[in-house]
Amino acid sequence: MPTTIDFEQLVNAIGDAVVISDAHGAITLWNPAAERMFGFTQAEALGQSLDLIIPERLRGRHWDGYNKTMATGETRYGHDLLKVPAVDKSGRSMSIAFTVALLHSPQGDVTGIVAVIRDETSRFSEDRALRKRVAELEAKVGV
Repeated sequence: MPTTIDFEQLVNAIGDAVVISDAHGAITLWNPAAERMFGFTQAEALGQSLDLIIPERLRGRHWDGYNKTMATGETRYGHDLLKVPAVDKSGRSMSIAFTVALLHSPQGDVTGIVAVIRDETSRFSEDRALRKRVAELEAKVGV
């Protein structure tokens, strides 16, 4: 017999940030992992624009794509892992990796987007340092 899944418990227990925004980009779900990752409490985030975590320089591009997705009901990212900059409550720059999925009404209209997000800041910094070191070593040996 299949087990009934308590989806609220699942979203609250998962280690990755789960953020849902409506068709206009207002945050409608912000789990405890999102609180830990970005520093905003659920009360601070709910109802706010996704601009809360989008660096100012990237907002235009983000909203162009977001609005196109809402209008067409299609995202070009599908199951791709997206890697982009973000900011936390203190204004600290972060590197995040996430997947997105569209949410639909019973009538099939797109009602929002869910993103499952992981903080990749440390790994991104380590990768950048390693690439720099490899370039320095290659320069020394004339590669």
